[in-house]
Amino acid sequence: MYCRVAHFTSFHFAFDTRRIHKECKSLAMAGFEVTLVAPHAEGDAVRDGVKLVAVRPPRDRRERISSTIGSVYRAALRARADVYHFHDPELIPVGVLLKAHGKRVIYDVHEDYPQTILMSEWIRPALRRAMSAGMSMGEMAASLAFDRIIAATPTIAARFPAAKTHVIQNLPWRDELRLAERIEYAARKPVCAYVGRLANTRGLREMVQAIQLVSSRLAAKLVTAGDAKSGAEADLEMGSGTGLVEHRGLQNRSEVAALLAGARIGLAVVHPLECFIQSQPTKLYEYMSAGLPVVVSDFPIWREIVASANCGLLVNPLDPEAIAEAIVWLLSHPAEAEQMGRNGRRAVVENYNWEQESARLTSIYSELLADQATGAQALRKQAAGSAEGR
Repeated sequence: MYCRVAHFTSFHFAFDTRRIHKECKSLAMAGFEVTLVAPHAEGDAVRDGVKLVAVRPPRDRRERISSTIGSVYRAALRARADVYHFHDPELIPVGVLLKAHGKRVIYDVHEDYPQTILMSEWIRPALRRAMSAGMSMGEMAASLAFDRIIAATPTIAARFPAAKTHVIQNLPWRDELRLAERIEYAARKPVCAYVGRLANTRGLREMVQAIQLVSSRLAAKLVTAGDAKSGAEADLEMGSGTGLVEHRGLQNRSEVAALLAGARIGLAVVHPLECFIQSQPTKLYEYMSAGLPVVVSDFPIWREIVASANCGLLVNPLDPEAIAEAIVWLLSHPAEAEQMGRNGRRAVVENYNWEQESARLTSIYSELLADQATGAQALRKQAAGSAEGR
């Protein structure tokens, strides 16, 4: 069924993995005409069959609110899409405006934003609880107007009306991060990899301290890829100064695949904050897809995944010594570690993959379009009946 789709974001990187490499690409592969409106300094582009319409990136949060949101709204309207799909809570008013124009609108909820506000350092502590409650009420009220809600986790989905809410987890493509020509596991250097945003709440300090502890017993190195949140640079510099940490900055998907193909272990030791404890661990799934054994935070959801697949070790993420012990064990038992990597890879192929989520996504769109067609047919019948009555 032909359909013009416009995804739009005012906050995220234009080539963010979930938006363009998963959702937009999947819809384009299914035959939809897909436009993504997003901040991008290098102008319009086409990627994987998706047309990127660029707006000027904001210089700061204030400019994003005062200017970028309006630019995104105008660009989205010009796309003349049949379905609009947005990704940021700050765009809820834009979604409501689009509904007022008679458009079909999907709100894609990536995080538990009320919980995220409670830990946001840029918000004064005295205001966080009130802002969190306001966000919760605003999301719920606006969601009643939207046609569908897509949630990244079951926990997030539980906050919205069940009849219109669907879970689309942020799982990896089966083979995107698995190189055809891989280094044999036993021949790899003792590299521990971390891919994602670098911040102290995401375990950066503990990873640096752990690799220092490991290095007193075994050769080991931490290699990180991603953007560094303000305040994290000091920990990166501390590790880099010892030669035990290498930071590669933002990497494209091919570069991430190459990093994981040469690593021995994947790390994800985020802190026990509510927004992380209830999250679906994207990094864990990506490491598993690449065939890496993992060392991850011991949270209930994560524990279930790791234990059922037997693909790694669980640790207290606030304890650098525990993280170091897990790394030492995996480096000292390469055969067992390699088997854990194989187990994780098998679990992704069979259960935790984007191919399955992609089918759910296109089904949601087909259902939405079918509802529209049924409604239009009912209106035509009603109009015909009225004409006959006259």
